[in-house]
Parts: sequence; structure tokens; C-alpha cells
Amino acid sequence: MSESLVPDGTQGGASASEDAGRTQSFNAGVYEVVRRIPRGCVATYGQVAALAGRPRAARFVGFALHANPEPGVIPCHRVVFRDGSLAPGFAFGGEERQRKLLEAEGVVFVPPPEGAPNAGAEGWRVDMARCQWRA
Repeated sequence: MSESLVPDGTQGGASASEDAGRTQSFNAGVYEVVRRIPRGCVATYGQVAALAGRPRAARFVGFALHANPEPGVIPCHRVVFRDGSLAPGFAFGGEERQRKLLEAEGVVFVPPPEGAPNAGAEGWRVDMARCQWRA
């Protein structure tokens, strides 16, 4: 029996194969939700977790998206942090690639508030008021 974190955010006492099954099931749920995010919209990691039935598993959404088996089919670039910032570790080309994909779909970016820690060009964020998916 392994003691590991599982996608529901609890400590698992299940066997490795049971953990793998739960992870595969969770990932499939994440991919199903992400496929539904329309062009020109974004969802947050927490929002995807909640819609996948695991509201406390936002971090595991990131793990699932990093393992995306079909990046051209499952639009993981449409998932962002709740403040609209992009994932610096975007697995399919980095933050710049994620932004280009989103802009090509019509997602609007706004500059960071004046005096914000990353108020340079890299501090731009998705305009969540206009672009967040209302599932």
C-alpha cells in the first residue's frame, strides 16, 4: 500500500494500481471539461477542478494538463490562474506560446495594475471579467 496524494487531495492508502486508476479517471474528467471551454474563453484551474467533480484539486488539474495526450484536441492553453496570469510552465511551448494561442482566439489581455510586482510586459493577464468561461 502506498501513501500518496491522490487527485481528491487526500492521502491515499490505495495500491499503486488503484492510485493510477483514480488518476486516469480524474485526468479523463479534466480533459472532458477542458474540451468544453469555448474559443475566446478561459477557465481557471480551480474552475476546471470543480467542474470535474474535485473542487479542491486545482493543482492536480495542472498535472493532468501537463500530461495532455492530445494537445491539438484538448485545448489546455485555455486554462489559466484565477488572476488571469498564464502558466510559466505551459508544457506546449511556454507562456509566450500560450498567450499567442489565446490571442489568436480573441482572448483579451490587460496590463497589470500600476505598482504590481510584475508590472512589465510579462505581467499582462487575461481580462477575466470579459473572457472567463461561464460554465
